[in-house]
Amino acid sequence: MLGHPIGHSKSPALHGSAYAKLGVDISYSAIDVTVEQLPDFMKQLESDRSWCGLSVTMPLKSAMFGAVDEARGAAAHLGVVNTVVFETSGSRVRRIGYNTDVEGIVEAVRYAGVRTKPNAVILGGGGTSAAAIAALHQLGSASAEIFVRDVSRTAEAKAAASAVGLPIEVRPMEGAAASAVAADLVISTLPPRAADGIAAELSTFPAARSRAEQAVLLDVAYDPWPSKIAEAWGERGGVVVPGLEMLLYQAVEQVRRFAGLDGEVTADVIDVMCDSVGLPRRVL
Repeated sequence: MLGHPIGHSKSPALHGSAYAKLGVDISYSAIDVTVEQLPDFMKQLESDRSWCGLSVTMPLKSAMFGAVDEARGAAAHLGVVNTVVFETSGSRVRRIGYNTDVEGIVEAVRYAGVRTKPNAVILGGGGTSAAAIAALHQLGSASAEIFVRDVSRTAEAKAAASAVGLPIEVRPMEGAAASAVAADLVISTLPPRAADGIAAELSTFPAARSRAEQAVLLDVAYDPWPSKIAEAWGERGGVVVPGLEMLLYQAVEQVRRFAGLDGEVTADVIDVMCDSVGLPRRVL
C-alpha cells in the first residue's frame, strides 16, 4: 500500500485477513511514499520479482498512471490508478494499472439503496472524484455537480467526465450544502475534516424542505469516524455510507487480482475482511 500519509490505512487489515483465509503466501504492508519519491520507488522494484502488486492511495493515484506499462479498464479512461498488478511474461515483468475505486463506490452505494439514475453531487475534484464520476455514469446519472475548493484545479474531474461522457458542472464549495440537501446521492471525496464547514451549513436547511431523508451520503474519508458531515447527514434522517464500505469493495477486487483468483472472492473471505475492520458482514 503506497501513499502519504499512510499510517491510518485500514487496507493492511483488509488484505491480510483475506490472504490468511485464502491460504496464500502474500504479505501486505503500508509504505509511505510521496509523489516526488514515486519514480525512484518504482525503479527499485524493477529488479525485484517478489512483488505481485501495489495498492495506491492519495496523493499518488494520478502520478501512478504515468508509472505503469499499461492501464486497463476504468484506469485507462480516467488516467487514475489505484491498483497495480505485476504480470510476468517470460523474463519481463509488466506493471498493469487498474482502478477498483469505481467498483468500490458503485457497490457501496448500491448496498445502501441507491439504484439507477441518481441526482448526484460530488464534493472534491481530485483523483477519487474521477472514480466517483465514472461510478455515477455506471449508475445511470444524467449529470453531476462537482463542488471544489479551487475551481482552477479540476483537470482530473473534467478529464474523467469527458472520458465517460457524463456532463458535469464545476462550482465553488460555497454552494455545496444547498445542492447536497436536494440530491439523491452525495459522494464526498474530500480529505478528513475538509467537509466540516458543509456539515455546519446543513443544519440551516429545514429538513421538511429537503430530500435528505431518502438521500445517501458516501463519505470516502473514514478517519476520524464519524465525520462531522456524516453526523449532520444522519441527524437529518439521511443514509450514511462510511468510507470503509468503499474501501472494502475496492479491496475485494484487488484481492482477486493479487491472489490470481479465477472466480469472484467468496462470501466467507469477505466476511473475515469485514471483521478485520469492524464492518457488519454483508447480507445482499
